[in-house]
Amino acid sequence: MAYSAEVVRRARARLAQAREDRESENRQHLAQAYAQVPRIKEIDMQLRRTMAQAAQAAFLQGTDGRELLEQVREENLQLQRERAGLAAEYFEEGFLDDSPICEVCGGSGYVGTTMCECLRELCRQEQKKEVSILSGSKETFNQFRLDYYPDRVDPKYGASPRTIMERNFQSCRRYALTFTPHAGNLLFVGGTGLGKTFLSACIARAVADRGYSVVYESAAHLFGKLEQAKFSPSEEARREASRFTECDLLIVDDLGTEMPGQFVTAALYSLLNDRLLGNLPMVISTNLNLEELSRRYSPQIASRLHGSFQRLTFVGEDIRVLKNRGI
Repeated sequence: MAYSAEVVRRARARLAQAREDRESENRQHLAQAYAQVPRIKEIDMQLRRTMAQAAQAAFLQGTDGRELLEQVREENLQLQRERAGLAAEYFEEGFLDDSPICEVCGGSGYVGTTMCECLRELCRQEQKKEVSILSGSKETFNQFRLDYYPDRVDPKYGASPRTIMERNFQSCRRYALTFTPHAGNLLFVGGTGLGKTFLSACIARAVADRGYSVVYESAAHLFGKLEQAKFSPSEEARREASRFTECDLLIVDDLGTEMPGQFVTAALYSLLNDRLLGNLPMVISTNLNLEELSRRYSPQIASRLHGSFQRLTFVGEDIRVLKNRGI
């Protein structure tokens, strides 16, 4: 799962802070224990001495070395038992437990070159937080309401809008809950206020909850960031632009609402090509049909959207209008 550099940076900062907090707490507990039970401080000093003696004994040859090592080992164990007894007598359980924040990686976040699960979990949390900010609200599949869609058959489609939207809903939910980095692409087509943005945000949240990296952007913001990376390059701008080609799932909302132009057409073509060649999934929503997409961008782009995406057609009445009517 390819988390962005910014998500990993924030997760590592949180882990470092947690590690520092744990170490500070351990130092405070130890200082309190030394003040309240001075014998614990004496034991710790003796334990450090036995460690040094054990190191010396390891260099001795023959019977003398073995006997000294066994003597030091027994003394060390007795001191540990006494310390544990004092800790249990005077303090609550775990008060003098100086174990690291993660037993697997010691709090570094990595086991060799592999990311530890403790850091991976923080990455998941940061990714979910990022999706929440980008989508702007808290959409979930459980909140999707089919009763906004008419239940009468539309002759144009041979089915009712509710039936069609129930199929779309199930497709989106299945896509999100079974998502893999090779899940394929979805294209949402239909008028305004029919639920395209809502279901896009539901997919973003559900996929991020499963630990995948998700970038959710409106088309206007996406092309604005790509334009900035090209014509006003900075490290931050390049990092922002790289997220669009590196994330596990890219969601582009409201394609066709951005200002048109040669740059947008070229950038969209390049973005589609990069992700399709890398077999990286996308979800794109638009109010334009394929003919309008071909006119606005190019036949090549329309062909890619037609041939490489599963198209879901959104039908019904504008839900925003219905809500304003109090329906």
